[in-house]
Amino acid sequence: MAGGLAALVVSGPAEARQSFERWRASFRPRALRRGISGATYDRVMAIKPDTSVYAKQRHQPEFKEQLWQYLNRRVSDWRIGLGQQRVQEYAALLDRIERDYGVDRYLLVALWGIESGYGTLIDSRTYMRPVIPSLAALAWGEPRRRRYWEQELLNALVIVHRGWAEPEQMVGSWAGAMGHTQWMPEVWLNMGVDYDGDGRIFPFGRPDDALAGAARYLVERGRYRRGQSWGCEARLPSRFNMRLAGRKTYRTYAKWRSLGVTRADGKPFARSGDKARLWIPVKGGPSFLIGRNFTAVYRFNPARSYTLSIVHLADRIRGDGPFVQEFPGGERAPTLAELQELQRRLTALGFDTGGTDGRVGNITKRAVAAFQRKVGMKADGYPGLKVLALLRQSQ
Repeated sequence: MAGGLAALVVSGPAEARQSFERWRASFRPRALRRGISGATYDRVMAIKPDTSVYAKQRHQPEFKEQLWQYLNRRVSDWRIGLGQQRVQEYAALLDRIERDYGVDRYLLVALWGIESGYGTLIDSRTYMRPVIPSLAALAWGEPRRRRYWEQELLNALVIVHRGWAEPEQMVGSWAGAMGHTQWMPEVWLNMGVDYDGDGRIFPFGRPDDALAGAARYLVERGRYRRGQSWGCEARLPSRFNMRLAGRKTYRTYAKWRSLGVTRADGKPFARSGDKARLWIPVKGGPSFLIGRNFTAVYRFNPARSYTLSIVHLADRIRGDGPFVQEFPGGERAPTLAELQELQRRLTALGFDTGGTDGRVGNITKRAVAAFQRKVGMKADGYPGLKVLALLRQSQ
């Protein structure tokens, strides 16, 4: 496969200064200095770089979601129901992880659900690809963050050198995130745990290593605190002084209560001595008191919308209800049956949804957007109740 690559050069904005074959030869000494054998390097790097990742890296999100749409898609009936099944199915494993790391089982299962659909997507070639050709292309031809991509490629090569995985087993996102909890190679190497005791760390197959490694990450890098909640939805008193909502201002729940702030569901604060800060992500929408464990999840993937989706999904899997307060302009999340109906109706009209299982990915979103354009709606791709109502009228 290495033959014929001498003239392969990236064109366009990511143009490389040398052919991939020359770059591969020049990168080899760095791999050897990292402890990777020459035999491993030559075998693994006898590849064609996956240059399609350049477009992926520059690609802007296809659809811009409002926060309520983002949450509705991720904290769905499908994820809640399957998450509750996974909690029962893996009760013994989750017992052990809670004992060893102190991470709440519902939070850990929710992270699993958001990252890979509870493992249902980890080897899907619709969403995943071999990561070494991707990382090689980025290390070779992408000048932005080149040092980062070089290090991750070396990390991936170390994983193969250690015998933890073969290159063909290492499939993931275009950026190299892999397995049940979507580890980058660096996380696999440094946060991974051989929790099933088979002599290697492997985030595919059984979820033991991936979930234990995610728990270790939350504790060691996120500073997760055993026994604390992530926070809660809050209700503010009328004429509340918004200057109290400083981003760095943490107060105990007892202090917030003295200022008139309560839980939106009317329940008492469980641990009044723990600290949290006030966060209002959308003006006129729900308010939240977020504690240190919200920050721990945020450090797993630094986006507040992502973090809120995980902690809310964890609460829904636990059996708690949806948010009490509504987002401005929002609507309730469709049920599983409603999403399946929406997909069936789109399919009947000739819009490919990629299936009718009630799971919403990019294929369904593109189908929704195409239908929205046809009927004169704003084409945001959101598979909600308004779209379903129009579909019912059109058939």
